[in-house]
Amino acid sequence: MNSKQRAYLRKISAMEQPIFQVGKSSVTPELTSAIDEALEKRELIKINILKNCFDDCHQVAQVLAERTKSEVVHVIGRKIVLYRPAKEEKNRKIILP
Repeated sequence: MNSKQRAYLRKISAMEQPIFQVGKSSVTPELTSAIDEALEKRELIKINILKNCFDDCHQVAQVLAERTKSEVVHVIGRKIVLYRPAKEEKNRKIILP
């Protein structure tokens, strides 16, 4: 992903609300599978890291990206944005420039 595509995804994600929260139990298999399903349907999701999660936000983002085979668009404060295109071409909602 190049910088132009990343900037485009940041612009889209600015209007989105976080749909998942990572708490004190950090990254669990259940959370990972739920995020994986959401990425397949939405392609771009925002995740909120709660204050009771003691892991580093950048580490959590990398772990989630590895486990869901997605890309970290950016980490800003305690929010993570992940992107993964849909597997089927016809189901893609976001067309990258």
